[in-house]
Amino acid sequence: MHVPGRRRRHLLVLTSLAVVLAASGGATAAAKPQRADPLQQGVDAIRDTGAVGVFAEASSPDAREVARAGTAKRGTDRPMPWNGRFRIGSATKTFTATVVLQLVGEGRMSLDDTVERWLPGVVRGNGNDGGRITVRQLLQHTSGVPDALPRIAALNSAAGYRAERFRTYTPGELVETALRDAPTMPSPGDEWSYSNTNYVLAAMIVREVTGRSWADEVEDRIIRPLGLEGTSVPGAFPFVPGPHARSYASFRTDTDTDTDTGIDVTTLNPSMGVGSGSIISTAHDLNRFYTALLGGRLLEPAQLDAMTTTVPAPQLGVNYGLGLGELPLSCGGSYFGHLGELLGYHTLAGVTRDGTRTAVVYVTSDGGPDTQKAMNTLVDRELCRGEES
Repeated sequence: MHVPGRRRRHLLVLTSLAVVLAASGGATAAAKPQRADPLQQGVDAIRDTGAVGVFAEASSPDAREVARAGTAKRGTDRPMPWNGRFRIGSATKTFTATVVLQLVGEGRMSLDDTVERWLPGVVRGNGNDGGRITVRQLLQHTSGVPDALPRIAALNSAAGYRAERFRTYTPGELVETALRDAPTMPSPGDEWSYSNTNYVLAAMIVREVTGRSWADEVEDRIIRPLGLEGTSVPGAFPFVPGPHARSYASFRTDTDTDTDTGIDVTTLNPSMGVGSGSIISTAHDLNRFYTALLGGRLLEPAQLDAMTTTVPAPQLGVNYGLGLGELPLSCGGSYFGHLGELLGYHTLAGVTRDGTRTAVVYVTSDGGPDTQKAMNTLVDRELCRGEES
């Protein structure tokens, strides 16, 4: 989850969404923006919580609406780009789970395979045992494998960021780092515990099954078929390509008595997020991806059913499937989606169960204490608009 002892940071994670309780392919990226209420009102409300820049897109079978607020660079009046790219953080996990489930549907692997079956000897030590952990448990966050990210210096302090923002991590290094700690639960499947290492391991398994990198499989199975022109898997490349807004992160100092705010963290080698949080995309592309996914274009019914079969995630107050969170709607029922963050860029993507309505919002800074709640409210309101009539 978040890094202990630090300010409210959601390092590549599906953050606490308990506050929720209190794209279509028809339009192109060049479509003329529509600054219509209530989407614009929701975006303005997020900006008013302290976010530097905000952008949102909502789509339905017959409409696409976009709205923006704030600025693309602090201290300027440059507006947010209409189809800007940003680091999507943990929304990457839905892409990874989709690739794994496609391989399952092709009969090349099983959700009940153990990690040891594909990665012999990789998950061992300090009580961790890959022979007792299944692929399903990795994708579901019920494996008990510890999280490596609390040990990644670039994500946890301003000094660490400045010193190590260009550092490259291999998947093996990330797993070794995580396994310095004991499992987070007595036995796999006993509890629910969020860990980015689960998806690092999933990416490693994709390579073993296919003989090709996780990045190549995401490109060939999702990005290219859906025509996601603003989406990329950057590997160790530290810059955001194309139009984008700068991102800003707040770090708590080591004394925990002061906050170092407003650090520009746009430049970052995202290799610590392989499989779990490194993808760059746009709001439009994410809407198209989630529309295609829940609409049945990427997975066969059996695999989509497995993805959307959830278990309680008490740490979050929601339910979690395989790379998807299930969240309640204020108008009744629920929706699927994922929240992500990678140093300053925060996003929330949501899609109705039938894939007919989607909403994506992202901000370019940590904002204030009410920023996440305002993002949740925007997505909920947009997905419920189809129920108003």
